[in-house]
Amino acid sequence: MKKLRKLSAAILAFAAPMVHATDVFRLEGFGPISRGMGGAATAFDVGAAGMMTNPATLSLMAEGSELHVGLDVVNTDIDTKNRATGENASSDSHSKNRGPYLAPQLAFTYHDGPLALGAGAFAQGGLGTEYGSRSFLSRASGGVDTGLENSSRLLVLNIPFAASYQITDKLTVGASADVMWQGLNLELLLAADQVGSLIGSGRVSGSLVPVLGGLPDLRGAHFSLTKNQPLASGVDAWGVGGRIGMTYKVSNDTMLGAAYTLESHVNDMEGRATLTAIDGIVGQIPLDGKIKLRDFQMPAHLDLGLSHHFNDQWMLAVDVSRVFWKHALKDIDVGFESDGGGNIDILLPQNYKDQNILSVGLAYQTGNWTWRGGARIADQALRSDLLFGVIPAIPRKHASLGFSYDFSKESGVHFAYSHAFKESMDNSSLPNTSAPTRTSHSQDNWTIAYTHGF
Repeated sequence: MKKLRKLSAAILAFAAPMVHATDVFRLEGFGPISRGMGGAATAFDVGAAGMMTNPATLSLMAEGSELHVGLDVVNTDIDTKNRATGENASSDSHSKNRGPYLAPQLAFTYHDGPLALGAGAFAQGGLGTEYGSRSFLSRASGGVDTGLENSSRLLVLNIPFAASYQITDKLTVGASADVMWQGLNLELLLAADQVGSLIGSGRVSGSLVPVLGGLPDLRGAHFSLTKNQPLASGVDAWGVGGRIGMTYKVSNDTMLGAAYTLESHVNDMEGRATLTAIDGIVGQIPLDGKIKLRDFQMPAHLDLGLSHHFNDQWMLAVDVSRVFWKHALKDIDVGFESDGGGNIDILLPQNYKDQNILSVGLAYQTGNWTWRGGARIADQALRSDLLFGVIPAIPRKHASLGFSYDFSKESGVHFAYSHAFKESMDNSSLPNTSAPTRTSHSQDNWTIAYTHGF
């Protein structure tokens, strides 16, 4: 495990520590080949990144060894509007570890006869907002300006070890075992009516509850669990995941694929935090202590795919996916223990819905060039009445373009651009907002990779 930690730290050292996902907390495709095809990846060769969707596709790669080095760049456009006052809070680069967001890709594969092996490190996804400390989101009940931050930064890193075996000329099976790391920074202000709603619904418990209730003029409570550094996170944890997959060659031109990714088993994320009570008479009362986010997992998902070559130049790929968010993320379960004694446990409701995703991609090859285009559309997994402005993972429609250029049979460069179209969602319901809000989110993703075979 120490070696894996050193490996992940070395990989993250080349990049800012976060990438914003677009299928909730998941990237909309891994590697430039898949991304350029709308995220489809289950039933055709997408290179080393195939181990993140269907490890059986590693057997579709050319025989020999290959090194994959790549980078994701994500630029977000996020804002939250107070529909009662017209005020707008824009997520921007207010501190040194925010966007545009970068995440590396690094992998090595080996294919010999019926056996293919692979190992790599990929950002699976994440979340990132930065509203600063002067917007209406930093205002407690009664119009009290707290000067406290509202922001988020989640990174999920996968280190897969994959194998694929060709059983017959038609059937190939594969599997991967993943080491996973999650890190989270969070700055979140809850106004007094939000705190009261959580208490009234039985979502808050612990010995600090009567202490907060005993303040003469409680206006809100603020959680701060952030390390404003390039690599570190306020809370983090290690865990495991994995997937199984297969491909079946229907004919020389048509292939089917299927893969199932297991729900992650990541330990509770732990670290240090400050809970600040805001009182209209006493002022701000900070309490330092230990914090734990319990059972925060990435969901299981099922991917079914088809690819068809119309001729030597044109290929169509289609994936249909089902992502099981409902089981993975019902609540954000927070436990805080003050250094001075006392504790508080809070369940922030999320109740995500399972998500269906359709990905379609078209590729055209001519000479050393391969050109790609794709589209991706998903159901909305978030519920509007439970939306947090600092967790606006709502985009669900994408269009993409990409290309590959082969310098030789051994090496090439691959590029893709993906646009997440603007999505907006309103929320006027306690406990996750105090003011009626409208959150909007769009973004542009670029990914580039160099591959070298030997």
